[in-house]
Amino acid sequence: MIASDAPSGARLTSDDAVALYRRPLFDLAGDAFEARAARTDAAVVTYLIDRNVNYSNVCNVGCAFCGFYRTRRQDDAYTLSFEEISVKLRELEAVGGTRVLMQGGVNPYLPFEWYLDLLSYLGTNHPTIRVEAFSPEEIKGMTKLTGMTSTEVLRELQAAGLDGLPGGGGEMLVDAVRHASHVSPARISTDEWLAIMADAQRLGLYTTATMVIGFGESPAQRVESLMRLRDAQDRALAEHGNGYSAFIAWTLQTKGVRIEGKAPGAGAFEYLQHVAVSRLVLDNVANVQASWPTMGYKVAQTALFAGANDFGSTMLEENVVSQAGATHRATPEREMVRQIVDAGFEPRQRDSLYNVIRTPDVAAMLAPPAAAAAPA
Repeated sequence: MIASDAPSGARLTSDDAVALYRRPLFDLAGDAFEARAARTDAAVVTYLIDRNVNYSNVCNVGCAFCGFYRTRRQDDAYTLSFEEISVKLRELEAVGGTRVLMQGGVNPYLPFEWYLDLLSYLGTNHPTIRVEAFSPEEIKGMTKLTGMTSTEVLRELQAAGLDGLPGGGGEMLVDAVRHASHVSPARISTDEWLAIMADAQRLGLYTTATMVIGFGESPAQRVESLMRLRDAQDRALAEHGNGYSAFIAWTLQTKGVRIEGKAPGAGAFEYLQHVAVSRLVLDNVANVQASWPTMGYKVAQTALFAGANDFGSTMLEENVVSQAGATHRATPEREMVRQIVDAGFEPRQRDSLYNVIRTPDVAAMLAPPAAAAAPA
């Protein structure tokens, strides 16, 4: 495998990884699928039933690629009540969901106790739902609010009921890209993002890693970002055995946001190429997720042949990337299963820890509706 880029059995160097971007896509994808088959069951593709809840859209960071955030004075700024969030989780429970992914803006007007009370409320009223919430950017905002360290903030959130952190805010782990004037000069730095994730992992919290391409970065910068993740994963696994459970990449969505016209974005070819490179470089991350919400079903299906082993989640009520131009919205489980089967794989429902919890009855789920009885 990839013998032209690295000695047999050797780990890819940065130069090896950059060279992968020059390979024909089908050859690259084939090597990535081989690497995926060595880590996961090649016949199976997993999926998750979950819900996104954006508890507040008030934010003081102001990323140029975000169409979601608002200032407090804008008419459509909001912060959900605990009861409103609970209604959304009851709807998730009704369809067999197991996780809520909860993020918001960096809202300096919410006291730290609000977050603790929210977690406690959700734990009491929805004990079967895992709560993965508050990206490193939001945790950084809480440290400024409280004067505590990120470890202290995370420890209190965990005691109140937090199960894990989403990988939001990763984008590109190269400060020259993430802090460019047309991207987000006020964004959390690479070192801060990685440090907060490492703090969470040391406490036993679940984490995923994310990456966005299309800011105008070079292949070398994409590789640099992947290498930062690989090095961090090496440290986490060596120190406490709890690292990133999955890697998810997608393309920059630019429609109707301030970065439109200032960044090139990325198309399906670059996306599939990057999924394959990521699978080969991140040899210490077991799971790679396809991104149907940004790329659409057909490209996501193709990503399953380029190293991805997971089709993502139903993503009930996704609001962030959709407000930057993504047109693919929440999907029911039936459609998720259909897409996996149509791609030639066996679907398995998983939990957020990537444990398989159910094999769906494909025949019953995809059977056409019974014909209406003929009138008497």
